[in-house]
Amino acid sequence: MRNVIVLAVAGLTLAGCGGGGLNRARPDEFAVARRAPLVVPPDFALAPPKPGAPRPQEADSSTQALQAMFGGPAPRSAPEQATLGNAGASNAVPGIRSEVGSPATTAVDKGAVTRDIIAAPEGDGQDARASTTAATPAPAATPTPEPSPSPTPQS
Repeated sequence: MRNVIVLAVAGLTLAGCGGGGLNRARPDEFAVARRAPLVVPPDFALAPPKPGAPRPQEADSSTQALQAMFGGPAPRSAPEQATLGNAGASNAVPGIRSEVGSPATTAVDKGAVTRDIIAAPEGDGQDARASTTAATPAPAATPTPEPSPSPTPQS
C-alpha cells in the first residue's frame, strides 16, 4: 500500500513537468529588436593638444557643473543695457561693501523698533524679556549728512 502512494505522488509530480496544455506562447526577447551594427564615426574632429595649455580635465568641477547647468553669462538685451547705463552700473565703486561699514558713512535713522531688533541679545528670548524691565538707555545720536555745496554752473 505504501508503494502505491509513493508511485502516485511521483507520477503526479512528473506529470506537472510536462507541457500538457499549459504551454503559453511567449515572445522571444532576442527577436524583439534588431541590433544595429557598431559603426565608428568617420571623423572625430579632434584637434591635437596645444603645448602648455591646461588639460580640460583639470578645470574646477564646481565651475564645470555651473557652466553645464546655467551656461555662461546671458547676453543682455538692448533695453536692459540702456537701463543699466542710465543707472550708472558701470560707475560702481569696487570697494563699496567695505565703505558701507565704516564709521564715517552716514546712515538713515530707521526708528527705535529697528534699533531694538538689531540690539536684541541672542538666545531664546529669556534675556530679552529680562532686559525690557530695566531702564532703557537713551538712543545715541545718529549723524546726519551735511549737504555738500552744489557747484554753480559757470558760463
